[in-house]
Amino acid sequence: MAGARKPVVEVRRSQRRRRTVSAYREGERVVVLIPDQFSRAEETEWVDRMLARLAAREERLCRSDAELLVRAQRLITRYLSEHARIAVPASVRWVTNQNGRWGSCTPADRTIRISHRIQEMPEWVIDYVLLHELAHLVVPSHNARFWELVGRYPKTERARGYLEGVAAATGVVLAD
Repeated sequence: MAGARKPVVEVRRSQRRRRTVSAYREGERVVVLIPDQFSRAEETEWVDRMLARLAAREERLCRSDAELLVRAQRLITRYLSEHARIAVPASVRWVTNQNGRWGSCTPADRTIRISHRIQEMPEWVIDYVLLHELAHLVVPSHNARFWELVGRYPKTERARGYLEGVAAATGVVLAD
């Protein structure tokens, strides 16, 4: 973005901090926490690096419902092509009220809701959750036929393991 301004940055040095660097937004400014022993060159390098990380994170958080629908269409074409007519959702959207599941599908009205908690997760995890919900438009239950459809996604087991790890680390109890 050519017209984007660099935010006001406040660098806070800490004698207790040895190697780690972190950054967060505080109102309109970005606070970067660095070890006290860093040189000015290291400070500059880390400020730039942390601004880039924050920008990437904020971009991930801005994922839209429209992007989810495009992603869903791509997954249908790739993994559910023989069910292309029935696997198409009426709507796909991010929601903030799902704390006990990553996503949900209502086959009766063909709506899919994806928890905002996965917006920052890797693309392949989002694809898995979305494909899981799309498969419910074809097979509403979690039977063998359903899992065969979901299993077409090559990173199914990896994504399930990732989500189980996140749930365990955060203490989230998920519904089946």
